[in-house]
Amino acid sequence: MADNVMVLNFFGLPLRAAIIDSAIANTLLLLACLLVMNTLRYYLPKGQQYINIFSICIFLTVVWLLLSKWLLRISLGHYDGYKDLLHHSLSIRFSIAFLLLGCVTMISILWYNQQEQKEKDERKTDAEKLAKEAELFKLRQQLQPHFLFNSLNSINALIGSRPEEARKMVQQLSDFLRGTLKKEETQWVTLQEELQYLQLYLDIEKVRFGNRLATEIEISEEAHQLKLPALLLQPIVENAIKFGLYDTTGDTVIRLYAAKEENNLVIRVMNPFDPETSSPKMGTGFGLKSVQRRLYLLFARTDLLTTEALPSEKGGKDNIFITIVKIPQG
Repeated sequence: MADNVMVLNFFGLPLRAAIIDSAIANTLLLLACLLVMNTLRYYLPKGQQYINIFSICIFLTVVWLLLSKWLLRISLGHYDGYKDLLHHSLSIRFSIAFLLLGCVTMISILWYNQQEQKEKDERKTDAEKLAKEAELFKLRQQLQPHFLFNSLNSINALIGSRPEEARKMVQQLSDFLRGTLKKEETQWVTLQEELQYLQLYLDIEKVRFGNRLATEIEISEEAHQLKLPALLLQPIVENAIKFGLYDTTGDTVIRLYAAKEENNLVIRVMNPFDPETSSPKMGTGFGLKSVQRRLYLLFARTDLLTTEALPSEKGGKDNIFITIVKIPQG
């Protein structure tokens, strides 16, 4: 506005008249810009619709020019030579107004497009988060019926022959399911808390399998307070028991080792298998696939769960299947 006043005054228009001219013209131009900005707030052009916006800018510039010309003639027409000055400056006024309107329009389009994209990204992120949480919940729920049915079948088998053990198993199953419901509320737990929950599961399995099942758990001192997703170890150990006991004869030892390696909590679960009756690849059934899928949803990595089969050193049937899980710590 100040530049407008200086230019008009330079061409001989009195300072008071230059201020009035600038105030009227720039106020009308400001209103036109606000109209464009408000319109684009609710209507953003797409594709060929930009031609319509260009036409609207020309239309608004013409309307602004005619309206400002009429008001300026009424307000300043009594100044000597003003009408001639106004007439000769119309083309310049039109060009400047069209340029400003065009700039405001493009800036508004870019701004509102950016805001719209930001809102879309936020909605997409929220939707993906909800979908991820729903899938994680579904994965956890799918594991429980499988274990529950096995436990109920075992309880049913024990009722007639060993009623005391059946009652004990019912109590252990109750504690296990109660712990499951509590852990559904938390996504992360310490390894120490997870092992307490895992022990409930192992106690149930030891009632089922008796002396055939033994476990060895070794945890380094610094690993106890490291974090991992809740309910992660049970399907891994269940997989080890399934392929360690079902396809082998005699006693079976399931070993679990956990330690901090670099910035990861590394857990190794080891079980024996008989290569004549069980392929190690069978160990990557639903249990391990669900764990791998869960780790991917949490960390967007596919290398956090690996398996390997070690042949027996004596050439016998006591081959070892190892499941290795890495949990990044922050």
